Amino acid sequence: QVQLVESGGGLVQAGGSLRLSCLASGSISSIHAMGWYRQAPGKQRELVAVFTSGGRTNYADSVKGRFTISKDNAKNTVYLQMNSLKPEDTAVYYCNHHTLGRDYWGQGTQVTVSS
Repeated sequence: QVQLVESGGGLVQAGGSLRLSCLASGSISSIHAMGWYRQAPGKQRELVAVFTSGGRTNYADSVKGRFTISKDNAKNTVYLQMNSLKPEDTAVYYCNHHTLGRDYWGQGTQVTVSS
């Protein structure tokens, strides 16, 4: 089992910045993918940014150049730096850990961007 705890969401004006954190604990395999997804009201959950199991990063086209994913392996923590936020970035952001064919999810953190 892997437990994920997100933090850092909140309310921000358009053009502002937020930094999300996700702390992983439990049975963490050395081979895993980890990253961020989001779900806006009435929409499906979508990938935002992720570290693949091979160590590469993938970003949604809508956030490229504005969001940056990073990690601290010693702390088992993944971060999402979000700059130049737009109202359409408003969503619940979920941390995901994928390993050995299983997905683990955090409880989600709300990000609201006002215009």
